[in-house]
Amino acid sequence: MKQNGCPNGHSNGFIANGNVHIASEREEAKNDWEKNYRESFEETPLLAAVITYISYGVLVIFGYFRDILRNYGLETIHSKEPKIEGFVPLYQSFENFYTRNLYIRIRDCWNRPICSVPGAEVDLCDRVSHDYNWNFEFTGKKLKVLNLGSYNYLGFAENKGPCAEAAKAATLKYGVGICSSRQELGNLKIHQELEHLTAEFLGTEAAITFGMGFATNSMNIPIIMGKGCLILSDELNHASLVLGSRLSKSTVKVFKHNDMKSLENKLQEAVIYGQPRSHRPWKKILILVEGIYSMEGSIVRLPDVIALKKKYKAYLYLDEAHSIGAMGATGKGVVEYFGCNPKDVDIMMGTFTKSFAASGGYIAGSKKLIDFIRTHSHSAIYATSMSPPIAQQTISSMKIIMGKDGSNQGQKRIEQLAWNTRYFRRRLHELGFIIYGNQDSPVVPLLIFLPAKVAAFARESLKRGLGTVVVGFPATPIIESRARFCLSAAHSKEMIDKALDIISELGDLLKLKYSKKVYRT
Repeated sequence: MKQNGCPNGHSNGFIANGNVHIASEREEAKNDWEKNYRESFEETPLLAAVITYISYGVLVIFGYFRDILRNYGLETIHSKEPKIEGFVPLYQSFENFYTRNLYIRIRDCWNRPICSVPGAEVDLCDRVSHDYNWNFEFTGKKLKVLNLGSYNYLGFAENKGPCAEAAKAATLKYGVGICSSRQELGNLKIHQELEHLTAEFLGTEAAITFGMGFATNSMNIPIIMGKGCLILSDELNHASLVLGSRLSKSTVKVFKHNDMKSLENKLQEAVIYGQPRSHRPWKKILILVEGIYSMEGSIVRLPDVIALKKKYKAYLYLDEAHSIGAMGATGKGVVEYFGCNPKDVDIMMGTFTKSFAASGGYIAGSKKLIDFIRTHSHSAIYATSMSPPIAQQTISSMKIIMGKDGSNQGQKRIEQLAWNTRYFRRRLHELGFIIYGNQDSPVVPLLIFLPAKVAAFARESLKRGLGTVVVGFPATPIIESRARFCLSAAHSKEMIDKALDIISELGDLLKLKYSKKVYRT
């Protein structure tokens, strides 16, 4: 039976009840979670923004000037892409210009090789360049630094202990590689154990695992969505979510970061107008969000998103790459952090590369959904199975988190990470830095703004024994270059205090203490 011209009484993903244009219900009173939900996004100082724009402008002008000199053979330091007679340029573009004239200047701040376990401290291979960062040579020396750059949230990046021993045993039993996909000869008992354990941990009916976290998003969104479907994506979603959305050939609309009014406006438009031109109902509407946004340190307003998805009968895809293990009283991610029901999230995705110190990813949900993905996913059909020692590392760390090893080590790690996060963020606020994100997020961006200060911060940090990650344009907005710190349960208070002393010293040296706000405890 049709209602409002739509089969089964549905219109654009919204249940028709005589009239789809019904008034929104009254806003509910603030939930308890909202009272403790605190995020900081202080506005960029005007002077810093102006100087940053001028800095990039000067760099671009000098870049074009150097390219002119290259054309006349006056600039000899690595010219453009070599010209081949009869061929058009293969990769000549603005990105190549940016790399050649801006990035190479400070290339030594990134891609530093490590030569130890990325734990609370890490050894870096010392290197030098004799041609302005185009090539590097190793000196044979090692630099031991405090590690605030790795996603080792729960401190499982270890080469000793139960996880390492179990991974070693799995290597001896199964070998390192499977040399086959899951649907051929690559489906081992250890993979099935991991999937059952993941589903139990998350509180879902079933789960499927993959050998690569990026491909978990990029290769599986296209089999769930397609033409005639609508994807509503947060503007700061990870590249894997963006790629998966594009590959699906669905219509993609972007809403403002963590802005529920913007999301609801997009949902209302989808319900009222349907597809472009034909105005037919959308086949499916999918909301794509992340648990913790890895560049901003913000946490999704999950209860609000769930309320909207129920109101407009859309589906919800939650990427918990950075939040699983790191959030919630027992490490079950933002779903547990907000006290939500896992069944309210249609598709739960996450990775094993951070809190579990392994690699790969998972999708969890209803058994019907997982069975569909298992038989249609390119990652399941064509990709090689997860390496057995990686699977065992994930199983062992997950069992410790769940307390299945008979100890409380997992709970201690979760509580230590939570304490480290709040302490580190509070102290940075008190020191006068502008930092982004939620007070409970272990990802802590510290705003630097100017491109020259980005390089200076990275280099001076390394000199003082602090290893961290700096990020600039185009990975961030042009006036929001930053250093990004990642806290770990492996960090002691003494380590964090040492890092804070170094950061404070650099803040005074480079004039980075821009904040005008008074931090409220």
